[in-house]
Amino acid sequence: MSDVRIFTKPGCPYCAAAKEHFSGNDVSFEEINVIGNPAAQEELLKLSNGEKIVPVIIDSGEVKIGWGGG
Repeated sequence: MSDVRIFTKPGCPYCAAAKEHFSGNDVSFEEINVIGNPAAQEELLKLSNGEKIVPVIIDSGEVKIGWGGG
């Protein structure tokens, strides 16, 4: 299992940028699509303190909400 998990939704440009960043730096990650996945949505809301925002990135245990670049 990867040390990086990214909660995403289809069509999100910030999600795409985050995935491109990790892929471009040869960092493997687990992508978790929250659409149609109630368990993932619940986990996302816990991690983001109730904010409905993607991406939420967990990198080696550190939670990052949103994407503003590397």
